[in-house]
Amino acid sequence: MNKKRIIGLNGSASLNSTNLTILNIISEIGKSEFDLEIVEYLDELPHFQTEITDVNVPEKVVKLRNEILDADGIIISTPEYVFSIPSRLKNAIEWCVSTTVFTDKPISLITASASGEKGHEELKLIMKTVQSYFTEETTLLIGGAKGKFDEDGKIKDKSLEQNIKMLVNSFIGLINNPK
Repeated sequence: MNKKRIIGLNGSASLNSTNLTILNIISEIGKSEFDLEIVEYLDELPHFQTEITDVNVPEKVVKLRNEILDADGIIISTPEYVFSIPSRLKNAIEWCVSTTVFTDKPISLITASASGEKGHEELKLIMKTVQSYFTEETTLLIGGAKGKFDEDGKIKDKSLEQNIKMLVNSFIGLINNPK
């Protein structure tokens, strides 16, 4: 069996964020089915400019678009910043709007933050707008996220552990049975 290639996008601007921890946990849970490659350079993308979205596209943007296009699926894990998604994640998505890289792409959306409700709502709307493919079972809102992990990055909350496992199983189903 060929493992699926999954791209992870961490919306957090913090180096050792809870969202990076979540992506690493998902990588471990799903390792028999997929390889998760976390994109580490979102902060290196230039600010979105419509004038160069199709002509003279920056090299890092081309790289991101190709990685998304070539992936079997995408997992986004992000905090909520000021009732929205972080600017680095929004910027990365904006660079892809003029393309079809997200169209019908199986995706999992996780918002892990203090509250996260508005950011999660916005993330789902944005990813629906770019025509990615997700279900409610491949989305997860984790409120009070920092308190649900210990200092070693282990999940302290058993119901959260079950929810993440269910999310991964649903995502595996989505990538194995694309639209």
